[in-house]
Amino acid sequence: FLMQILLTKNLFILLCLYALCLLLALCSKIKMGFFLKRTWIFIPLFSLLIAIPALFNVVTPGHPLVDFKIVGIKLIITRQGLFGALFFIMRVLTSVSFAVLLSITTKHFELLKVLRVFGIPQVFVMTLGMCYRYIYLFVEIIENVYLAIKSRVGTKVHYKRGQHIVAWNIAYLWNRSYQLNEAVYKAMLSRGYRGEPVVMDDFKITAKDGLWLCFVVILSAAMIYLNYRLKI
Repeated sequence: FLMQILLTKNLFILLCLYALCLLLALCSKIKMGFFLKRTWIFIPLFSLLIAIPALFNVVTPGHPLVDFKIVGIKLIITRQGLFGALFFIMRVLTSVSFAVLLSITTKHFELLKVLRVFGIPQVFVMTLGMCYRYIYLFVEIIENVYLAIKSRVGTKVHYKRGQHIVAWNIAYLWNRSYQLNEAVYKAMLSRGYRGEPVVMDDFKITAKDGLWLCFVVILSAAMIYLNYRLKI
């Protein structure tokens, strides 16, 4: 679906893909309010700010739709600019929606296993998995250290004292991460690690997966056909 979003040149196809994403979210029993907040905040809004200049004739000349003046400067919103901005926003929104849907419905170790199936180097996959797993631990360590300093020092600290505290925190976190790295690696070796991570849940393809794959292939072929047949 992400490849279809990147390759399509038709706004109607993007709308159909976004509607399909919402339908899949409902079928996955994801609360629509939670899903929309995850997909509409920050990235689509940021893309909206980027697309605003493309509305005007200064950036995208074309057939005028609306004209107005700001501080004596006449600005015109063009048809081509409006279509380009909507197309850009919908492409970003649809891509983010499918990525969020994948992250919500699929466990991270299954995604890492898929990366290995596609030939991604084992070192990269293992590093990505370790980062995903232990970033929450480091955030918790930082939060505990901050609360400890706040309870002992307070919120008002001289800037030189504050610099000393920040430097100490950086050194402490680096030392803690180094020790954790050594401990985790030794624990992995003691449990039989030989360079290839083993997934506890061994995923196997079932009949449902085959049907879903056929549906995706047929839908992708239909989208490619419509992409070349429909006019923008």
